[in-house]
Amino acid sequence: MDLAISVQGVRKNFKAVEALRGVDLQVQAGQVFGLLGPNGAGKTTLIRLLVGAIKPSEGQLAVMGVDPIKEKRQMRRQIGYMPQTPALYDDLSPRENIRFFGRGHHVGNLEKNVDEALALVGLADRANDPVHTFSGGMRQRVSLACALVNKPKVLFLDEPTAGIDPKLREMFWEHFHRLAENGTTVILSTHQMDDAIHCNNLAILHHGRVLANNTPRQLLWENRAVLRVWQGDKAEEQTVLNYPQALPELLRPYGLGSNVTRIEVEEESLEQVMLRLVKQSEDAQSGKEA
Repeated sequence: MDLAISVQGVRKNFKAVEALRGVDLQVQAGQVFGLLGPNGAGKTTLIRLLVGAIKPSEGQLAVMGVDPIKEKRQMRRQIGYMPQTPALYDDLSPRENIRFFGRGHHVGNLEKNVDEALALVGLADRANDPVHTFSGGMRQRVSLACALVNKPKVLFLDEPTAGIDPKLREMFWEHFHRLAENGTTVILSTHQMDDAIHCNNLAILHHGRVLANNTPRQLLWENRAVLRVWQGDKAEEQTVLNYPQALPELLRPYGLGSNVTRIEVEEESLEQVMLRLVKQSEDAQSGKEA
């Protein structure tokens, strides 16, 4: 597969604050890739670097093979960016906002693209109403449409579902997966597990470092699970790692005869995995500092 994003040894300092501390990432084209972590982990900083809004202190970045700083104009033709707080003109309508961003991207067939973006986010019937009359969720939809008007090859989304209701979140995710199926690479930052589980791959960040990078399922499988085997009313319990591989050997002594009445596997949640990795990182850092 083609490489959509390449990040090599990237550091970013804001005076005394070290926001990113040697990040390495690669994202294949057509993936939905999540940056997961608590507030202050470095997710937004990384996205701002990738869209060319700020320069790295060290390291190299490429978006569709293009340097976001040195070849900013060429790169921006290929990307869409939806910031965490919608950057909209309240006195303009959705159509006017989307048209404005489309002109900034020098989009051909502009009106056709504007109509398609409005239809995609379900706002065709409110296309000419002023944005200041819209709810927060509707403003998020307008912001997404603005990011999609140039039909980007890479779509960057910073906390795209923050503050929206479950129905709208489901609609957004249908859009994101449909875009990925059609070849668009979707990069999003989130601290919400409901979003993270939908991603093809996840990078867990904390204090500017990547703690893990894998599929959500593999992150769960490679971590702890509790196995309980019930024989009658008595349960034997074991904590195991990578249980899909460990399970056959663990169950073999039981023979799975009629005396085995119940088997439970209690996985860690994705949130528990993230919190444990964060704690391990903090403990390791405290040990170094001591």
